Amino acid sequence: MIDRLPALDSIDLIMPVPLHAGRLREREFNQSLLLADRIGRHLCLPVSCVNLIRTVPSPAQTTLPRKERLKNLRGAFAVTHPRSIVGKRILLIDDVFTTGATVNECAKTLRKAGSSDVFVLTLGRTVDASHIPDRVLAARTHMTVDVMGG
Repeated sequence: MIDRLPALDSIDLIMPVPLHAGRLREREFNQSLLLADRIGRHLCLPVSCVNLIRTVPSPAQTTLPRKERLKNLRGAFAVTHPRSIVGKRILLIDDVFTTGATVNECAKTLRKAGSSDVFVLTLGRTVDASHIPDRVLAARTHMTVDVMGG
Protein backbone atom coordinates (compact mmCIF):
# COMPACT_ATOMS: atom_id res chain seq x y z
CA MET A 1 0.00 0.00 0.00
CA ILE A 2 2.76 2.45 0.88
CA ASP A 3 4.33 2.07 -2.55
CA ARG A 4 1.14 3.52 -4.09
CA LEU A 5 1.65 6.98 -2.60
CA PRO A 6 2.76 9.28 -5.48
CA ALA A 7 4.69 11.66 -3.21
CA LEU A 8 7.11 8.85 -2.39
CA ASP A 9 8.44 8.75 -5.95
CA SER A 10 10.65 11.76 -5.33
CA ILE A 11 11.79 11.10 -1.75
CA ASP A 12 15.57 11.25 -1.23
CA LEU A 13 15.82 10.21 2.39
CA ILE A 14 13.80 8.79 5.27
CA MET A 15 14.20 10.06 8.84
CA PRO A 16 12.49 8.81 11.99
CA VAL A 17 11.34 11.21 14.68
CA PRO A 18 14.18 10.92 17.21
CA LEU A 19 13.96 10.13 20.89
CA HIS A 20 16.12 11.98 23.40
CA ALA A 21 19.17 9.89 24.36
CA GLY A 22 17.83 9.45 27.91
CA ARG A 23 14.46 8.20 26.72
CA LEU A 24 16.17 5.85 24.26
CA ARG A 25 18.23 4.38 27.12
CA GLU A 26 15.03 3.80 29.12
CA ARG A 27 13.11 2.21 26.25
CA GLU A 28 16.02 0.56 24.47
CA PHE A 29 14.37 1.13 21.08
CA ASN A 30 12.91 3.91 18.96
CA GLN A 31 9.59 2.80 17.52
CA SER A 32 9.78 5.43 14.76
CA LEU A 33 13.21 4.15 13.73
CA LEU A 34 11.85 0.59 13.53
CA LEU A 35 9.08 1.83 11.22
CA ALA A 36 11.48 3.96 9.15
CA ASP A 37 13.88 1.05 8.71
CA ARG A 38 11.13 -1.25 7.46
CA ILE A 39 9.75 1.40 5.09
CA GLY A 40 13.25 2.25 3.84
CA ARG A 41 13.96 -1.40 3.02
CA HIS A 42 10.59 -1.75 1.28
CA LEU A 43 11.10 1.38 -0.83
CA CYS A 44 14.89 0.94 -1.29
CA LEU A 45 15.51 4.38 0.25
CA PRO A 46 18.25 5.38 2.70
CA VAL A 47 17.31 5.95 6.35
CA SER A 48 19.19 8.55 8.38
CA CYS A 49 18.82 7.98 12.10
CA VAL A 50 21.62 10.24 13.38
CA ASN A 51 21.16 13.53 11.54
CA LEU A 52 17.95 14.71 13.23
CA ILE A 53 18.38 14.61 17.00
CA ARG A 54 16.29 15.57 20.01
CA THR A 55 18.44 17.94 22.05
CA VAL A 56 16.03 18.62 24.90
CA PRO A 57 14.36 15.95 27.01
CA SER A 58 10.64 16.47 27.40
CA PRO A 59 7.93 14.66 29.31
CA ALA A 60 5.94 12.07 27.38
CA GLN A 61 3.79 14.09 25.01
CA THR A 62 0.85 11.70 25.43
CA THR A 63 0.07 13.15 28.85
CA LEU A 64 0.06 16.81 27.82
CA PRO A 65 -2.54 19.17 26.34
CA ARG A 66 -1.81 20.74 22.93
CA LYS A 67 -0.47 24.07 24.28
CA GLU A 68 2.01 22.28 26.53
CA ARG A 69 3.12 19.98 23.70
CA LEU A 70 3.89 22.96 21.48
CA LYS A 71 5.74 24.77 24.27
CA ASN A 72 7.77 21.68 25.25
CA LEU A 73 8.99 21.04 21.73
CA ARG A 74 10.14 24.53 20.72
CA GLY A 75 13.81 24.20 19.84
CA ALA A 76 13.87 20.55 20.95
CA PHE A 77 15.40 19.22 17.70
CA ALA A 78 18.59 19.88 15.75
CA VAL A 79 20.23 18.72 12.54
CA THR A 80 23.79 17.48 13.08
CA HIS A 81 24.94 17.57 9.43
CA PRO A 82 22.90 20.23 7.60
CA ARG A 83 24.88 19.98 4.35
CA SER A 84 23.72 16.39 3.89
CA ILE A 85 20.05 17.42 3.68
CA VAL A 86 20.25 20.64 1.66
CA GLY A 87 17.78 20.39 -1.20
CA LYS A 88 16.62 16.91 -0.12
CA ARG A 89 13.03 15.73 -0.04
CA ILE A 90 12.63 13.98 3.31
CA LEU A 91 10.03 11.50 4.49
CA LEU A 92 9.66 11.94 8.26
CA ILE A 93 8.30 8.88 10.07
CA ASP A 94 6.50 8.89 13.43
CA ASP A 95 4.43 6.25 15.15
CA VAL A 96 1.33 8.22 16.19
CA PHE A 97 -0.03 11.63 15.15
CA THR A 98 -1.95 13.32 17.95
CA THR A 99 -1.71 17.10 17.66
CA GLY A 100 1.07 17.25 15.09
CA ALA A 101 3.32 19.20 17.47
CA THR A 102 6.25 16.76 17.23
CA VAL A 103 6.28 16.31 13.46
CA ASN A 104 5.70 20.04 12.92
CA GLU A 105 8.71 20.95 15.05
CA CYS A 106 10.85 18.30 13.32
CA ALA A 107 9.75 19.50 9.88
CA LYS A 108 10.45 23.12 10.82
CA THR A 109 13.95 22.13 11.98
CA LEU A 110 14.65 20.17 8.77
CA ARG A 111 13.38 23.01 6.54
CA LYS A 112 15.45 25.58 8.44
CA ALA A 113 18.52 23.36 7.87
CA GLY A 114 17.90 23.40 4.12
CA SER A 115 15.72 20.46 3.10
CA SER A 116 13.50 21.29 0.13
CA ASP A 117 10.44 19.36 1.31
CA VAL A 118 9.36 17.33 4.31
CA PHE A 119 6.57 14.78 4.04
CA VAL A 120 5.17 13.09 7.14
CA LEU A 121 4.00 9.51 7.44
CA THR A 122 2.58 8.11 10.68
CA LEU A 123 1.33 4.65 11.53
CA GLY A 124 -1.68 5.88 13.46
CA ARG A 125 -3.64 8.89 14.59
CA THR A 126 -5.36 9.48 17.88
CA VAL A 127 -8.99 10.52 17.75
CA ASP A 128 -10.95 12.47 20.31
CA ALA A 129 -13.63 10.10 21.63
CA SER A 130 -16.27 12.80 21.07
CA HIS A 131 -15.68 12.41 17.31
CA ILE A 132 -16.31 8.66 17.29
CA PRO A 133 -19.87 7.72 16.22
CA ASP A 134 -21.94 5.96 18.90
CA ARG A 135 -22.36 2.88 16.69
CA VAL A 136 -18.58 2.46 16.53
CA LEU A 137 -18.23 2.84 20.29
CA ALA A 138 -20.99 0.26 20.81
CA ALA A 139 -19.38 -2.17 18.37
CA ARG A 140 -16.02 -1.76 20.06
CA THR A 141 -17.22 -3.68 23.10
CA HIS A 142 -18.04 -6.71 20.92
CA MET A 143 -14.91 -7.07 18.84
CA THR A 144 -11.39 -8.29 19.28
CA VAL A 145 -8.54 -7.32 17.04
CA ASP A 146 -5.62 -9.57 16.21
CA VAL A 147 -2.87 -7.04 15.56
CA MET A 148 -0.17 -9.68 15.21
CA GLY A 149 -1.90 -11.46 12.33
CA GLY A 150 -1.85 -14.90 13.87
